[in-house]
Amino acid sequence: MSTLDIVFQQLVNGLILGSFYSLVALGYSMVYGIIKLLNFAHGDVYMVGSFVGLILLGLLSPFLGAGWAGILVAMVISMILVGLLGVFIQRVAYVPMLSAPRLSILITALAVSMVLYNSVMASTSGEYKAFPVDLGYEGVEFGNVFITYTQIILVSSTAILMTVLHFFISRTMLGKAMRAIAIDQDACRLMGINVKSIIALTFFVGSALACAAGVMAGVYYGSIHFFMGFLIGLKAFTAAVIGGIGSIPGAVLGGLILGLLEAFGTQLPFIGSEWKDVFAFAILILLLLFKPTGLLGKTEIERM
Repeated sequence: MSTLDIVFQQLVNGLILGSFYSLVALGYSMVYGIIKLLNFAHGDVYMVGSFVGLILLGLLSPFLGAGWAGILVAMVISMILVGLLGVFIQRVAYVPMLSAPRLSILITALAVSMVLYNSVMASTSGEYKAFPVDLGYEGVEFGNVFITYTQIILVSSTAILMTVLHFFISRTMLGKAMRAIAIDQDACRLMGINVKSIIALTFFVGSALACAAGVMAGVYYGSIHFFMGFLIGLKAFTAAVIGGIGSIPGAVLGGLILGLLEAFGTQLPFIGSEWKDVFAFAILILLLLFKPTGLLGKTEIERM
């Protein structure tokens, strides 16, 4: 393959990887933007979403098949169920801790992560589970680069979800309420906004997007496992920090940048794919040293 072919292939790989990071990073940024919580259980919500999608696809495939129709229906239902799981976690684990010190609520988030992680590990006996899809390997060729229709549909699906989220946040009353609560919760209460319901809605949307990423990862990689949420949770957090945690456009930008940097970084001399995680977290350290607010983040001023 020529250098141009390698660049184009890595561009495709980076966009797919970045799409997964962006969807999960959106949940981090939305929750942090409203209640200043680093929800470290979010990566495991992504993992649970992939298993819920697997179960539903198994139930629906006799009727809809294991193609895109079955996958789409399974993903939509999974997003609703996992969104409700996110609301349940918020109500049970986080609401009672909102007035506690930030360290306490951070420890609670880690505890929730361990509950989800160990529950799925026990349920699956720690085994990899095949994602039973029947999509074939058809695609299009650009020179020596072959792109499957699956890759095109996954990237397009991510773009559609992000566009819908942008419309929801910027154009609807609920979205405007989310943005207002991120600025001043007390003023929103005085204006009659149901702050608790809007925060619950934020957890629902963030968890649903993480679930969509989990299902798409299962479709793309062909298998899922209980440990898959840990690393992507850290990577999505890195993406959120790169873009500016609390910024929704920043989460999308950070995810795509991280995915592209990982893809192209593995092509550098003396750096193979086994170094991609080192490469990603080294970028995080450098960014925190030189621009801790991220690319689109704003410096917050503590009020006395």
